[in-house]
Order: sequence, then structure tokens, then C-alpha cells
Amino acid sequence: MKPSVSCVFVCHDGAGRILLAKRSGQARDEPGTWDCGAGALEFGETFEAAVTREVVEEYVARPLEITQLGVRNVLREDPPSHWVAVVFAVRVDPAAVRIGEPHKFDELTWCAPDDLPSPRHSQLSATLALLETAGG
Repeated sequence: MKPSVSCVFVCHDGAGRILLAKRSGQARDEPGTWDCGAGALEFGETFEAAVTREVVEEYVARPLEITQLGVRNVLREDPPSHWVAVVFAVRVDPAAVRIGEPHKFDELTWCAPDDLPSPRHSQLSATLALLETAGG
């Protein structure tokens, strides 16, 4: 087995709010938790192309600005998984955002990074720490 590569993105409005999605009961893991977006990097795809594709798929909106924040090596025991997460901040127009994959997400919310809904996905805090470090 080999680790996969994922592009993780924290969408924001450029005015201090971030976008989180509540994972549906059909989500791959941790249903009912709030999380930012992510998707696998496909063979031959640039990071920017992967992020753009995934943001449009998940939230319908096109990215206005994409900024790479860092990289995380994610090892989990339950469920067993290993992936390399390349993390991005993505500015989007809040008026254009809606759920693009209703089988994966039940709800969207805009919130301040210091006022997040619960329960949260197990990887969200570490991802948002990269945003905070970058001054987001």
C-alpha cells in the first residue's frame, strides 16, 4: 500500500469567515462532523487544477484566489489510512456557494475560525492551524 495525495482546502470569504460543511451519513468517514473540503490529486493534475475541480464539485463556486498553506502527513488508525495532505486557502464568493454534492454534505455554514460548530472532523484543527500560521 502507498499513501495517497489529497488537496485539502479551507474556503474563505476574504473577510475573516471560513466555510465548513457538515458531512452526511453517507460520507466516507466521520459522518455528522464539520470539516473543510478535500479531494484526491489525480495523475497528471496540478495542485491548482485539483483544488479548482474539487471546490467546484463540492461547493459549485469557482476559486477567486488559491494560496498553498503547507503539507501534512496524515496517519490514522481508525479507519486505517495514510495520505499526504497539501493544504490550501481558497477565496470564494459566498453568494456563489451551495452544496454541490448532496450525497456527501448535509449543510454548509460560514463562521469565524474561533467560533466553529461541533462536532468537528478529527483532522480539522490541524488543518486550520496551518491557516492560522499563514495569517488567515
